Amino acid sequence: MNIDVRSITRSFGAFRALNDVSLNIREGELVALLGPSGSGKTTLLRIIAGLETIDAGCEGSIAFDGHDVTDRPAGKRGVGFVFQHYALFRHMTVFENVAFPLRVRKKKHRPVEAEIQRRVQELLDLVQLGGLAKRFPAQLSGGQRQRIALARALAVEPRVLLLDEPFGALDAQVRQELRSWLRRLHDEIHVTSVLVTHDQEEALEVADRIVVMNKGRIEQVGSPEEVFHHPATEFVMEFLGQVNVFHGRIGDGVARLGEMTIDYPSYPHAEERAATFYMRPHELDILRTANGPGQLAAQVVRMNPAGSSAKVTLQTREGTPIIVELPLDRYRELSLQRNEYVFVQSRAARVFLPDASSEALPDYAI
Repeated sequence: MNIDVRSITRSFGAFRALNDVSLNIREGELVALLGPSGSGKTTLLRIIAGLETIDAGCEGSIAFDGHDVTDRPAGKRGVGFVFQHYALFRHMTVFENVAFPLRVRKKKHRPVEAEIQRRVQELLDLVQLGGLAKRFPAQLSGGQRQRIALARALAVEPRVLLLDEPFGALDAQVRQELRSWLRRLHDEIHVTSVLVTHDQEEALEVADRIVVMNKGRIEQVGSPEEVFHHPATEFVMEFLGQVNVFHGRIGDGVARLGEMTIDYPSYPHAEERAATFYMRPHELDILRTANGPGQLAAQVVRMNPAGSSAKVTLQTREGTPIIVELPLDRYRELSLQRNEYVFVQSRAARVFLPDASSEALPDYAI
């Protein structure tokens, strides 16, 4: 199933949740709609499902495999929907919860009982809960309930699977387990899937492509690698992962960030302009002594070596905070002391010119 969203606008009173949004979702891929609260991601998902309508007078459309479904009700779109809070029937067993959408079909479309039994057991095995058919939702963990909700959504063999923050109510460890499981499951069933999440790590780990949304618009669409390593806008850069922000000037092939100067041939123009420099913590290194103009003096404020890498918080003489993430062996080699002055060096950065278009310049690497 290919999904084509064209020029969709949706308002709630004076609030515009979606503003001329267009998107193509290819057959068999898992796409994550990622963004902060209020970015429009859930509204877009619900419009694809048929649970919300577009604005009257909007010339936009929703098409499935080239067929316009803009005015088609949700029940006739062949969509499976998984909610954050499971929406399981408490008085029904696991088996009956999964069987429910099959049993409520019109008689001419309803499978015979033997087929329902076979299909439900097949789905319970697929979500790795085949032995829990006789239990009730209250007897399951949160992660198990969400798997049952997913099995129920798959019972009608949907053409599209839509998931609205499906793991949002679960603790961190269960979320990690379920998103790995969801990715494996998707690779088995290959149903076109759209996942709404505000969790960057979840989107980066699970999705084939990520749609980053902000204030009712799409900021960037790309693979996890593309949106993380080659952000198209300042919003994407700041939203995806931790980042250090520096304000400086650029001109004549040189970038100036306070006392730090860096060759930057991507901007050879004589006209000097203000620029914003974004550097990921893992793209920075710490030196004991300066070996050129490409380092920035900073004072060590805090060190946290817990985890797979060490995080060092520093502060420039002007008061700008810097976070550096070091491999543990590099951190031990430096033997840093709190309050001492060291030099921070960047291996890469993304540069944006602060104008109306948030123009991105090519990355630089040292």
